[in-house]
Amino acid sequence: MLGRLVIRRPWRVLVTSALVLLASFAVAATTVSSLSLNRYEAPGSESAAARSALDGLFGTGSPNVALLVSPSTGTVDDDAVVALGGELTEAVAAFPDVGDAWSYWSPDAPDTLAGADRRQALVLAWVPGDADHVRGEVLPALAADVVERFDSEDVEVTLGGGDEIFRIVAGQARTDFLRAELIVVPLVLVLLWLVYRRLAPALATLAVGLFAAAGSLALLRLVLPFTDISTFAANVSLVMGIGLGVDYSLFMIYRYREEVAAGHDAAAAVRRTVAGAGRTVLFSGLTVAAALAVLFVFPFPFLTSFAWAGIAVVLCAVLGATVALPAILRLAGQRMLRPTGTGRAEDGFWFRVSTTVMRRPVVTGGAGLLVLLVLGAPTLGLTFGSPDDRVLNDGDQPVRAMYDTIRADFAAEDADALFVVAPDAAGADAGTASPPDGALHDYAASLSQIPGVARVDSAAGAFTAGERTGPAGPFGADRFEAGTATRLSVLPTSERLAEDPVGLVREVRGADAPFEVVVGGYPAELADYRDGIVERLPLVGLLILVVTFVVLFVMTGSVVAPLTAMVLNLLSLSVMFGVVVWGFQDGALAGLLGFTPTGVVEPSILLLMFCIAYGLSMDYEVFLLARIQEEYARTGDVVGSVPAGIARSAPLVTAAALILAASFAVYASSEVAFMQQLGIGMALAVVVDATLIRGVLVPAALRLTGRASWWSPGPLRALHDRFGLREYPVTPAAGLPPTSPPAYAGPTLDGASR
Repeated sequence: MLGRLVIRRPWRVLVTSALVLLASFAVAATTVSSLSLNRYEAPGSESAAARSALDGLFGTGSPNVALLVSPSTGTVDDDAVVALGGELTEAVAAFPDVGDAWSYWSPDAPDTLAGADRRQALVLAWVPGDADHVRGEVLPALAADVVERFDSEDVEVTLGGGDEIFRIVAGQARTDFLRAELIVVPLVLVLLWLVYRRLAPALATLAVGLFAAAGSLALLRLVLPFTDISTFAANVSLVMGIGLGVDYSLFMIYRYREEVAAGHDAAAAVRRTVAGAGRTVLFSGLTVAAALAVLFVFPFPFLTSFAWAGIAVVLCAVLGATVALPAILRLAGQRMLRPTGTGRAEDGFWFRVSTTVMRRPVVTGGAGLLVLLVLGAPTLGLTFGSPDDRVLNDGDQPVRAMYDTIRADFAAEDADALFVVAPDAAGADAGTASPPDGALHDYAASLSQIPGVARVDSAAGAFTAGERTGPAGPFGADRFEAGTATRLSVLPTSERLAEDPVGLVREVRGADAPFEVVVGGYPAELADYRDGIVERLPLVGLLILVVTFVVLFVMTGSVVAPLTAMVLNLLSLSVMFGVVVWGFQDGALAGLLGFTPTGVVEPSILLLMFCIAYGLSMDYEVFLLARIQEEYARTGDVVGSVPAGIARSAPLVTAAALILAASFAVYASSEVAFMQQLGIGMALAVVVDATLIRGVLVPAALRLTGRASWWSPGPLRALHDRFGLREYPVTPAAGLPPTSPPAYAGPTLDGASR
């Protein structure tokens, strides 16, 4: 029906599509300006409860702003610097929207707020509000009104803190992304011209990609009133929009060329392309959307943003490829065809490779499997961790230089303290008059004995290694009390924070307390965020497998082929994980790409890579299985249909993989480590899937499973015959494609003809 509509009214369809594209660009501009910044926070977690208690009971919180003060001469204890430090602290505390501020120059301040050589010292502040407010409004104003006023030739003042770090990261990522897109768009156009050998189909394909990208951003505008969407969702929309637009357009145009080559006129070729290839595009879109939709399992806006973006971009890519592109094909006609003839698919490279593999499936498949296992082996050493300033590559970023200085010269980082809050400590003799053997005294002393704890501040005093070493921290004991509530600050050493922050959080939470407590602070927030992701990973993996199995079953009517495809895709993704661990976690690519390895991988970025790569890999599997099943339905040759189907899909998959891999690889030039990780990992996943998986493991697996590849139990077969969608007829009674089809004219594995 859709094909007939396009044939009858191509101009109307094309003009409508163009108007939708123009409207999408206009709406997309408003979407980008309305997207949100996000923090690594876990709603409903213990750290969230601690954050709320600190704010409501004590009017403070974990410091998210820091200023490093570095005198050009002398130390931070010089009279002039002491006076300036005090004025700076007061100016920060009095600045609009700043809820709390303290520094090395505050009364009773701990020595850890200064470097070991007293050449630098810190001012810390807490600014309440969401990330958009703090990063978008407060920090720029603070930098302009306070930092610039105090920064001089005599004293350098550098703005930092968690929110400033990720404000800079987001800005740098946005700059790098736009620069990459300026390279990617013309690069894709050139590669498309090399593939098509005509400008018209290259421009049409790129237009579908832009339609998908702009349309998805426009659709996100409809979601914004109901949920927060991360700014990085725009990046996903652009990357996946162009990628899926290219994939789906290639498939449609290649099929259109085949239909014309088979003798159909332009109108009939378009109708048959939409009816056949259009359904395969739809299945592929469902698979990719399903892979990203599982991110809704997570209660984190940062991750659910990618689910919304993924669904929107798939919808727009499918619409562009099955509605707008067929109208272009109908109107352009001969200009969409290859200028010269091509040889038979059976004479191509991938036909010869797959035929060779199928002659010795155990040996060749085993060798391919061994290669994947070796390349994916580093995945066993995967360690999840939290990002910091080192996601910014070495360069001219002042905030990166600031934290390099803090790591080198400060014994501990007060901004990364854990906060233990007791909303009701009545009866625990909390207060400055607590006797030495009081409950609060003993609790604070026990926390200070945890390995990796530098100091504990409380209303009962400051404690180190189980001993009281002085009064409470900045401003005295009153700062740690509010009615019957009390709080403690647990300061970790730099070494423990770098080596095992999650373990430290667990030990502090597991310590015996004389009252009910909640533990928060920046390390606890990162630990809760990480745990929230890791705990749901098995469920996410199961959902992806179940949903994609259902989609592939609806397409193929088989239970074996979908399972085979899923297993092979997981093997190919293990290679992506392996290179991420080897190259980024362990730092093997650090010298080449210029990043600083931290020994950990941020889980949400890796999860996003998995969902995108899995979806794109299944994208290729859908195209491949569709062509193999077509050959099987046409010939009934369970063996010969595999190399024939691979050969006929080879130009499409090779071209799509080349373009996608080149597009992703451009992001390796970013100055942000996780964008480099995304670019390198995704490019490798695409290449492995289009070569080793498609050329070796798929034909080997299908040769070993034989006719069983298309088998399913009787009840499921009956269900598929009634409700399933397919491009090619299957005999319902037999449950398999016909065994007596027209004679197969292509070569068989032994080189003869049948």
